[in-house]
Amino acid sequence: MSGHNKWSTIKHKKGAADAKRGKVFTKLIKEISVAAKLGGGDPNGNPRLRTAVDKAKAENMPKDNIDRAIKKGTGGMEGVTYEEIVYEGYGPGGAAVLVEVLTDNRNRSVSDIRSIFTKNNGNMGEAGCVAWMFSKKGLIVYDNSVDFEQLFEAAIEAGADDVAEQDDQIEVMTEPGSFIEVREALAAKGFKMVSAEITMIPQTQVELEGRHAETMLKLMDKLEDNDDVQNVYANFDISAEEMEKLDM
Repeated sequence: MSGHNKWSTIKHKKGAADAKRGKVFTKLIKEISVAAKLGGGDPNGNPRLRTAVDKAKAENMPKDNIDRAIKKGTGGMEGVTYEEIVYEGYGPGGAAVLVEVLTDNRNRSVSDIRSIFTKNNGNMGEAGCVAWMFSKKGLIVYDNSVDFEQLFEAAIEAGADDVAEQDDQIEVMTEPGSFIEVREALAAKGFKMVSAEITMIPQTQVELEGRHAETMLKLMDKLEDNDDVQNVYANFDISAEEMEKLDM
């Protein structure tokens, strides 16, 4: 595994200053409802639901909102049926992009996603054109103030695949099936995480700079802003020096 999802790091650094909290809540509620519908309303027996609930709590979503979303899912979602779709394409400079969507209108979604790609110097591709470049992994992120050696030893003992320093943070990588177990084992030992999620990790990365870097970030922002889009992954890398030039 050669890299990480640079976009996750960039979003974290941008922080709450430009976070669209209402939109974040809407997407989390949709994910919680779908997870509850597919796997039941008990987070302890439904790893996907548990991950979604934990993410909602990390975003300070009120407990009542979470409970209502679960009930909505287990109660049949009041007639709303969401379809899970993954769109694939290429961004500026040939970077690979995966877009995970939950939608009640496939035609609307594909039209919107294709338009976003086109308007931001990218293009949507056929199914499978870039998915092979990514691997599904559990990713637990810690601030670099954490003692690396202690975290490394504890993470490997708990069943993690890898621990690596990336930019100004430490990333613990796991298989999806051991993600919750590793996260909880590290929390029990006092390690305070910054974030934790099941994500798609690129096997190779494309270095971007200048206009390509700027346009790539705009493409990612526009995709994230779409109501049907749940997650966006890409295999681009932008250096710290380039990020400074872009005032990020």
